[in-house]
Amino acid sequence: MKTTLTVTCVFLKSVWQAAGRPFDDQVRRLSPLRYAWLCPALTALLLAPLTALDAAELRLPSIFSDHMVLQCAKAVPVWGWADVGEQIVVEFAGQSQSTTANADGKWTVKLNALEASADAREMVVQSPARNRSVKVADVIVGEVWAGGGQSNMEFDMKAITSATAEIDASANPTLRQFHVLKNPAARTPADDVQGYWTVARPGTTEDFIAAGYYFAKSIQSELKTPVGLIKVCWGGSKVEPWISPESLASAPELAAGAKNMDAMSERNKSAYREWLKQSQREDRPPGDVAPFTARPVSKEDGWVAVKDSGPASHPALPELGAFWFRKEVTLTARQTGAAQVLQFGPSAQFDQVYWNGALIGQRTADSFTGLISVRHYLIPPALLKEGVNQLAVRIFAPAEPPGFSWFPSIGSTKMPGGWMAKAEYELPPLDPSGRKAVPPLTGQHVLPGRLFQGMVHPILPYAIRGVLWYQGESNTGNAALYRTSFPLLIKDWRQHWQQGDFPFYFCQLANYRAKTDQPGESIWADLREAQSKTLAVPNTGMAVLIDTGESEDIHPQTKQIAGERLAKIALAKTYGRAIPNSGPIYASMKIEGGSIRLSFDHIENGLVAKDVPATYAVMRKADKTASLVRNSPLSQLEGFAICGADKKWVWADAKIDGATVLVSSVHVPAPIAVRYAWSDNPTCNLYNVADLPAAPFRTDEEALNTKP
Repeated sequence: MKTTLTVTCVFLKSVWQAAGRPFDDQVRRLSPLRYAWLCPALTALLLAPLTALDAAELRLPSIFSDHMVLQCAKAVPVWGWADVGEQIVVEFAGQSQSTTANADGKWTVKLNALEASADAREMVVQSPARNRSVKVADVIVGEVWAGGGQSNMEFDMKAITSATAEIDASANPTLRQFHVLKNPAARTPADDVQGYWTVARPGTTEDFIAAGYYFAKSIQSELKTPVGLIKVCWGGSKVEPWISPESLASAPELAAGAKNMDAMSERNKSAYREWLKQSQREDRPPGDVAPFTARPVSKEDGWVAVKDSGPASHPALPELGAFWFRKEVTLTARQTGAAQVLQFGPSAQFDQVYWNGALIGQRTADSFTGLISVRHYLIPPALLKEGVNQLAVRIFAPAEPPGFSWFPSIGSTKMPGGWMAKAEYELPPLDPSGRKAVPPLTGQHVLPGRLFQGMVHPILPYAIRGVLWYQGESNTGNAALYRTSFPLLIKDWRQHWQQGDFPFYFCQLANYRAKTDQPGESIWADLREAQSKTLAVPNTGMAVLIDTGESEDIHPQTKQIAGERLAKIALAKTYGRAIPNSGPIYASMKIEGGSIRLSFDHIENGLVAKDVPATYAVMRKADKTASLVRNSPLSQLEGFAICGADKKWVWADAKIDGATVLVSSVHVPAPIAVRYAWSDNPTCNLYNVADLPAAPFRTDEEALNTKP
């Protein structure tokens, strides 16, 4: 509509000017009576474009904001929005690039390759004709890496129990992170996303992705250059939501499933809205929210104290309806220096969140992410103040009682206690049969394509060096499909980023779950194999983490090892450093009588059998371990299994023989295949001299244990 009106406006302007009349000034001076002779449609077309044009803001996407890091040594796209046809000039580091906003009001320029620099400079985006500008402060130039995936990439520094000293000493103005807040977009891609840059220091480092932080520190120590991280993660996410809809549609193995899930989601939303309508439970917007968000709360005004977590219950509150929750939050000066993320987990479906009276975010049926999903809301610096701040949350609870799954928090600071609540209006309670009749809503974050649309698309094509990826746990039920979906994601991101086949380095799944005393099948091993096969994609690398996991925690504390192993790959493959970057990778086998000889790539001056420890990690954050019982106590190497034609796997004796490994068993006189570290949580000890572990593998080609 805006484009149509603008074109009409331009046409009328040309006609008026051809008649020798100053269009802009004359129209602005007209009163309604002066142009009443025009038909209403023409009047609307004449004046609406001016309103639209005047209202168009000169703006940048959130990723172009204070403290950003620009990629060095390659062209840097800069984009934003303005009036249609408006000339835009971008100035940075002595460069000046200009362009004109297109018919949609979007503009893009490219800065020529920049040299790395820790100097804090200013980017200026201006419109000379309209005398307006946007300035981005404290901009540095260095290496930019996107860190994507699920919870093990999202795992932040404050979750590491031993990281207190690291965080306290983390002040580093050349290490920064852009946090893309969670945003499952609808079918159309989002143009922008809530997000903010932060500089590493105590008070902000807590929120840095831990694997990315240690990666950045490692490459920084070698390259002596600024590093920027882009945090684009969602805990529990499968790979499919991170792939664009068009790429999903191009893969027959994925297209049908994506289409079916989309259709299911739309049916569920339609059924839910119809249920609201039929049961007369549609929300009634409150209108003026000031009485609930800004005015002091008091018991005399109907506010009551409720517990911190779980359903909010009080004799003065109904079970269902629309509710307001208020809390005072005291912030230190350190917490007000940069944008902050408020996070909590409401137990009812829909919320609107206000900070100091301003709406900062909401969840609707179109952005529903589950009843217990953590919700993140960005608090801009302008809304943060030292001392007491007012937090107000409106919860529309038509089917589930309102309340919070756990304390809200800002960064690493939890905010227990102090909730006051008030009902805005009441809905009739539901009996058990009524609750069963409530149609389910699909979490939008689980739908194929939605995280790409809402979290990746808005930052395209921001210049990056490459991608770090830690994901796959949620796909362990279907490793066969991951062989298609994971390489497709890499191809998809490269195509959309339009920066060539940039490096894509990923973490192989760590050991997890109970140890087994017999060799057998494993869905986690299947998924690791799918990840290994992805190394066939050009310019990829895999950090093997088979020695870093915990049997009772899917989120190992050892993110420093993960980050440093990723850094070794980047330093060697991207930055040309002559350093070992991989553990032994199975290359070939040869049957020699009753033994099988295995050859490897990435031996790096020799194979090593590390000592097998007496215990293994069960849960490091609880300092919990268990005694380790060896499967092959007389063998030099642990973790090898062997089989004959009967396909019955037994633990094997394995030893290093020069640059190879010789595997055998007295129980298998005619072996045909070998497996190594082939279980959810294997005991294994093959490394190279560079202290990098061998990747799990199998020499047989049996069908996967997961569905195709």
